[in-house]
Amino acid sequence: MSTGGGDLSQFSMLDLFRMEADGQTQVLTDGLLSMERGGGDASTLEAMMRAAHSIKGAAAIVGLDVVVQLAHGMEDAFIAAQNGQLQLTPARIDALLAGVDLILQFSTLDEAALPAWLEQHGARIAATLNSIAGIALIESAPALDPIAAPPQLAVPVLEAATLPLASAPDDLAPQRAHGAPKAAQNFERLLALASESRINAHQMHPFIAQLQRFKRNQASLFQALEQLHDAVVRGGDQALIEQSALAGQKAHPLKQFMLEHMADIESYERRLLGVSKNLVDEVLTLRMRPFRDGVQAFPRMVRDLARSLGKEAQLLIEGEDTLVDRDILARIESPLNHMLRNAVDHGMETQAERIAAGKPALGTIVLEARHRAGMLSIEIADDGRGVDIERIRRQVVERKMASATMAQAMSQPELIEFLFLPAFSLKETTSAISGRGVGLDIVHQTIREQNGTVRIESAPGEGLRTFITLPLTQSIVRALVIDVQGEAYAIPIVKVERVLKVPQSEIHTLEHKQFFDFGGEHLGLVSAAQVLELGQIGSGAGELPVVVIGAAQRRYALVVDAIRGEQSLAVQALDPIFGKMRDISAGALLDDGAPVLILDVPDLLLSIDKLLHEGGLHQLGARGGPEKRKVKRILVVDDSLTVREMERKLLQGRGFQVDIAIDGIDGWNVVRSGDYDLLITDVDMPRMDGIELVGLVKKDIHLYKLPVMIVSYKDRPEDRARGMSAGADYYLTKGSFHDETLLNAVFDLIGEAGL
Repeated sequence: MSTGGGDLSQFSMLDLFRMEADGQTQVLTDGLLSMERGGGDASTLEAMMRAAHSIKGAAAIVGLDVVVQLAHGMEDAFIAAQNGQLQLTPARIDALLAGVDLILQFSTLDEAALPAWLEQHGARIAATLNSIAGIALIESAPALDPIAAPPQLAVPVLEAATLPLASAPDDLAPQRAHGAPKAAQNFERLLALASESRINAHQMHPFIAQLQRFKRNQASLFQALEQLHDAVVRGGDQALIEQSALAGQKAHPLKQFMLEHMADIESYERRLLGVSKNLVDEVLTLRMRPFRDGVQAFPRMVRDLARSLGKEAQLLIEGEDTLVDRDILARIESPLNHMLRNAVDHGMETQAERIAAGKPALGTIVLEARHRAGMLSIEIADDGRGVDIERIRRQVVERKMASATMAQAMSQPELIEFLFLPAFSLKETTSAISGRGVGLDIVHQTIREQNGTVRIESAPGEGLRTFITLPLTQSIVRALVIDVQGEAYAIPIVKVERVLKVPQSEIHTLEHKQFFDFGGEHLGLVSAAQVLELGQIGSGAGELPVVVIGAAQRRYALVVDAIRGEQSLAVQALDPIFGKMRDISAGALLDDGAPVLILDVPDLLLSIDKLLHEGGLHQLGARGGPEKRKVKRILVVDDSLTVREMERKLLQGRGFQVDIAIDGIDGWNVVRSGDYDLLITDVDMPRMDGIELVGLVKKDIHLYKLPVMIVSYKDRPEDRARGMSAGADYYLTKGSFHDETLLNAVFDLIGEAGL
């Protein structure tokens, strides 16, 4: 077994067996899957035979008799296959893989738990032993008798002395959870020191800048001395001429000294920056692991899962040597597991279906990891049935997540985004595999928590492709540094879509929300100072610096004081005593040594959503006091675009100032942020109906006197009674009113448009 040159003296023999079993069982699993796919050859059999032999020897040393028997049967089977006397059929591979599973389970048990486990699983162990014995039982290679009584399950006696384990290296004993925190602490301290070294190197720059200024001042002084000497020479006083010449001679070495040493200092700065950068890189390398370490169990999982569903599928892994931060590798294991299980359960057809579609009976999933543009790029592609876009469209309408018209207008990427919503599933029946619609939302959330992104592409009948992009490490983050109310904050650059400046003249207001045109989209403006509860940002004149964050419908332009630029920051976790700070993920030190807080963008988006929901966003660019109103204002709330526009035009035609809201929630936000004379609302609306809206208005200490008119298609007496009981001042049915009916009702409640 390879030890990587580490000191193994602090490990017990059982610990060494566990490490041996962990590596060798992976060789067996990979080899058996390769043989099943027809990709195995003589070298594969040789590797598996040696792996089984190594396990047998290691198990014998620690007294694990059952493992010795399992490994011995496997070794005999592989030797028979090497000699051409045995064919590794799928059924035989199943039996051998079951033996591999048992060896792995044995390797995770400690001495105290082993007797009870042996007693509980004795029948299964005996059956597996007999199955493997049956594989090797051929004329020229007799091994174990499959019809003999099951071998005695001896409880191992571990006589080897167990030495102290406190100093076990983290990379040599990954199974010991109690050692991991210490290793993590050591790494954090090492990274902090490397980061401090980098900061000190950067602090050479302002020192050199000061020397450059001194050099320029010195040059001015030398020039003045030369001018003085010329003046003295013209004066003809010999004594002064000699004194002036002497001063020039004494000043010359100072000039030469600066020229020589400035070059040395600048060279030293370059070397220091290089060494500090290399030090940080080397520290980060300690945390990097090959991609295979996190995904080596997936090919077996895909194979077994497919067979349990009556399908045939294989997983091919590309980019196994791609290095990934060990923390990221651990955290993406579950999302990748979800995606692969979905690919097998939802996407992969049965053998008969694949053959009928002109595809190979064996389905293939490819999992690829690469470094691209300084990021970790993971792609999962299968050749299954793909996603039924029209089925998603129908589900969206059936679940009332959008109207039929809106759903019909949605593009394929927009519809696929629904798959990431909680409990949204196309599976008609639930199972232990597909669950109840959970999975893709967990994938989306977990990847987002790692400052990554995930998207899906699909073509019906051709399969599905998932693209995941993640930082290479969470220890160093490339961030955009901004100023908010005199304080520095950092936003991970992967969360920044655009940085730009918006002229005040391009800011518009609609329904009390400010926005500007961004590529044909109305992009909302939000004050970073307000979201972070630092006060209100001053509007000033000219242009507003903004950072565009978020995606799709949750994309906002965050208004800041200033944008400093990009920096690579060594992430430092906040002290646990603070708990989870809202909108903040971690801390760091800038290149000049100043502290900076790194913003938690998903949390920040939630805070912005909350402000929008409460109708509490401050207005940017407002000047002076409130403008004196000259006409009465009416708020129209209706989810029907046609009804909204008809009522708005009618009322504006009579001189009223009219704002609109698209549903009850939007109406509740708007009505609290403006000074209205009348509220007109529909009843049946998504998110919050009109009756609920009226009830909230009448219970609000600031709004309870506001006249409210309900305009609804419902004209039953009980509907009218329900609306009036909620506090409505007027109830009008859409089926009966015409232009004058609505206007007369408005005049009855608030009079003419002018004040």
